[in-house]
Amino acid sequence: MFRLSMEDEIFEAEIIPEGDATSLNLTLAGSFSVAIVFLFLAMTFGNSLTGAYDESESIEWWETPLHERYKMNLDFTQDRSVLPVNGSYGVLTYTEHYVSVDIPASEEDVGTPEEDLMHVALWLPDVPEGTKVPVIMTIHPYYDFGGEGMPGVGDDSSPNTVPDGGIGAWVYDHFISHGYALAQASTFGTGKSTHCQDVKGLGEQTGIQAVVQWLGEQNWSNGNVGLMGKSYAGTTNWEAAQNPSEHLKTIVPISGSIGVQEMFYRNGSSESRALGYDAAYQAATSDLTDDELRVCSDDLIGPVSPFTTYGWSHYGGDSWNDYWDERRHLPDVLENYRGSVYLVWGMQDWNVDPCHAFPTYQLMRDAGIPARGIMGQWAHNYPDQPDRHGDLGSGYGAEAYPEMSRMDWAVDLFAWFEYWLKDNGKQPELHVQMQRNDGRWHVEETWPPADVEWQPYSLDLASVSGSTVSLSSSASFTLPAEENNLHISGLPTLHLSVRSNVCDGGQIFATMSAGGLRIGHATMDLRYRDGGHDSQPVIPLITYIMQMEFNPIDAIIPAGEQITVTLTESGEDYLPSPCITNPLHSLSVNIDESSTLSLPLIERADDAPEWFNVPAWWEAVEE
Repeated sequence: MFRLSMEDEIFEAEIIPEGDATSLNLTLAGSFSVAIVFLFLAMTFGNSLTGAYDESESIEWWETPLHERYKMNLDFTQDRSVLPVNGSYGVLTYTEHYVSVDIPASEEDVGTPEEDLMHVALWLPDVPEGTKVPVIMTIHPYYDFGGEGMPGVGDDSSPNTVPDGGIGAWVYDHFISHGYALAQASTFGTGKSTHCQDVKGLGEQTGIQAVVQWLGEQNWSNGNVGLMGKSYAGTTNWEAAQNPSEHLKTIVPISGSIGVQEMFYRNGSSESRALGYDAAYQAATSDLTDDELRVCSDDLIGPVSPFTTYGWSHYGGDSWNDYWDERRHLPDVLENYRGSVYLVWGMQDWNVDPCHAFPTYQLMRDAGIPARGIMGQWAHNYPDQPDRHGDLGSGYGAEAYPEMSRMDWAVDLFAWFEYWLKDNGKQPELHVQMQRNDGRWHVEETWPPADVEWQPYSLDLASVSGSTVSLSSSASFTLPAEENNLHISGLPTLHLSVRSNVCDGGQIFATMSAGGLRIGHATMDLRYRDGGHDSQPVIPLITYIMQMEFNPIDAIIPAGEQITVTLTESGEDYLPSPCITNPLHSLSVNIDESSTLSLPLIERADDAPEWFNVPAWWEAVEE
């Protein structure tokens, strides 16, 4: 007997007596044929199980695996990421369209009656006749937006017939030539769209959804529409998915809030801009023409609700109308939408905090929504803006630069659009690409990672400074240093024992740092001590547990460095508590065994498969 060993399989062949050459040849031929078949099977299954990548394998350039993409020959001379391959189609001259919208009776405006129309500018690729293409749309109120030429204010921004500098021009330059259409639309009450401006409300949502439906029904369309945008233009993605058209196949919300109350309030603490945002949008889109006589009912409620919520929520000041509920987008998305989501966020975003992204990501996965995410240590920007990423301060993302700038983002997104809008190629992996505060990138199936282990620290172990928080006083505590590195990956919690001494409220702003470097923050109004959006009465001299949750953090605490948490009355862009009007107001904090700081920790060895390198654009620039 002799043996052929292939991987773990052993094949045996019988030796044939001399003189029967034909039998011998047939037997050997059969044996080698079987061996070759099993060899290929072993190679195939081996790669599948180990995740190995064979560079000789024939794949499309946009399917280059994440761990291999740093080897791609990409163009780093542009301000933004670009595709390595140019498309073959030209771009036709733009056309303008008006889409008629049937809005709910509750959203009809008063003033000067006029048909409710959404204005859309459209660019199509010059494809052969009969070829149908998908659409990438961006929609927001910022076209023809601004000072209306008023003295001291300046002129308006460009209309939607000019590709905008955020999404429009980027899609125009790099995606249309690959067979995608570009649509730019103005929300109701802005640009050339009629009706009143119902900021993020039901009327606006209905208009957005109508445009998606219209785009999917056109004879040049393949029926698939994707939305993409940053900030307000990202929020409109969620609005489209609340009561979605069957043509909405994917959305790419980039720092787009999941709700208005969620955007301006964190555990009841109010941002300063919350008090005037609705009125500011109305003013910026007013041009003193007769169409400004059209008024939505929420135009009157919107400017008032932030004030009543801030000052009197525990007396029903946040529930006298449905303004917040109508503008809470995520619950409807989870219930109604079954397209895909490519979620993009800056972990140092102060405009729309990353708490909008998490636990949203896992909630979508739990609801059956295919989702992918990319989260770096940038601020309110795109993943591929090194000129802006380099301006961040220490403790606010600077330590993650230049690795933070993802100049392969166009490739990542192109693969997403090819699959979800053209049904081309394999489904991209559903995962989160997360950057740690020191610049390293790791990829996780979900985030916070599934293998997070919670480490609680009773504060009776901490070194304490101060016990009172007010406008003129603060407190802090410092934990003993650990012998090993700590990788925080999630939303730490601080359950803090607190007593209000005079007022029926109060606020704590907590800043976490290590080795003098800021790590993250949390904030909470005592009236919202259980978290969420439901306020409760506060009785002075009664002790409560504030269940504070930090904004999402992915950071390394080196061995030997101590974690310090500083407690102040307010911080960053948050308003002080309404209690500051009482000069005797203060909060007593019990930094002892009744209070606990809990950290979500993961372990990733330096050679763990989750780590990956990104294209080193900075080295190319230096050369």
